[in-house]
Amino acid sequence: MADHSTCPPLTRQSVQAAHKRIEPYIHRTPVAQTPPANPLLTAPRQITPPSPPTTAKPTVRLFFKSENQQKIGAFKARGAFHALGRLIEENGIDSVRARGVVTHSSGNHAQALAFAAKTFAVPAHIVMPTISTPSKIAGTKSHGAEVVFSGSTSEEREKVTQGIIDRTGATLIPPYDHPDIILGAGTQALELEEQAMEILSTSASMAGNSSGGQKKQKKGLDAVIAPIGGGGMLSGICTALHGTGIRVFGAEPSFEGANDAERGLASGQRIAHVKTLTIADGLRTPVGEIPWSIISDKDKLAGIYSVNEEQIKAAMRLALERMKVFIEPSAAVGLAVMLYHEGFRRMVEKEGGEEGWNVGVVLSGGNTTMEAIGKLFAKSERVEERAQGTVGRDGAKVAENVPG
Repeated sequence: MADHSTCPPLTRQSVQAAHKRIEPYIHRTPVAQTPPANPLLTAPRQITPPSPPTTAKPTVRLFFKSENQQKIGAFKARGAFHALGRLIEENGIDSVRARGVVTHSSGNHAQALAFAAKTFAVPAHIVMPTISTPSKIAGTKSHGAEVVFSGSTSEEREKVTQGIIDRTGATLIPPYDHPDIILGAGTQALELEEQAMEILSTSASMAGNSSGGQKKQKKGLDAVIAPIGGGGMLSGICTALHGTGIRVFGAEPSFEGANDAERGLASGQRIAHVKTLTIADGLRTPVGEIPWSIISDKDKLAGIYSVNEEQIKAAMRLALERMKVFIEPSAAVGLAVMLYHEGFRRMVEKEGGEEGWNVGVVLSGGNTTMEAIGKLFAKSERVEERAQGTVGRDGAKVAENVPG
């Protein structure tokens, strides 16, 4: 990687400069809006097995940043192109090509770096856990990268990665714990901020024309909520929006201690080791040291909320069936918090009042398969049917009680 001492400062201005650098290589992904009176938000579908009932009914307009439509299907393209571009700028393209690059990732950063490396004709070595989603492995290989498999923990990945560095001299481009990755990831927040304001301005103008008078323009975003695993994206968003008045929140899975950021903030100390098999596979890593230094700053991050596996699946189902948006489980975590976390919903209801809040929700990626989705929801449906008494534990249908 580019040396930390020569990296730009972690500021909004540096994120703006990063956006100019990577703009030729990425998509300006679209933003979709929900109306404030959407019943899916005021009274979301109940989950089986039941989670605590949601009683808060906040007035919310959601603005979905569709990074599932980004190149390689996830926001990670932003950090990979920025980090590799900075490395080439500092060391020269010939030197970078001679050494190659290496990283470790469960899938999205793997594909992003492989794609960025192919764009600049740089050899890439990618360490991936053996349990990575098959489509992410295939996607990484399709860009010509060498894929080397490892165990699923961050320690196991890093050990194999170091072996490749020792063997080839390749330069490490980590998935999240580096200023260049953070600045690149934060560029999506700049776009979201602008796009939401454009949508709101257009809506206000149309409303004013239809009423025959001037209608007061609605303010911009009040908040943004995004998933957090290693923390590169969330810390980048915090950096990009710092000083704008837009509050930033993180969303995590709680399964098997995957909510290390939430727990770390509660204890006042970063949790360095996490071992979880949450369905949100992109969020299984502990928060990195540099992202932690940002998200632990209360002036930059307003809070982190976690949700369980069933809530994540319910949010993903809503996105697939009602919104017609194809996302992976990790991308559904922020929406799950908005739908099902009573504490978050109550806070938005209280602070938003009658006018409500404009909330940006980052859909971080869409790299999964129909087979994986089928397996995920087939299990949920069996649990729900058992709860309703329509199937037995062996999966066989239970005869209905029909009066004679």
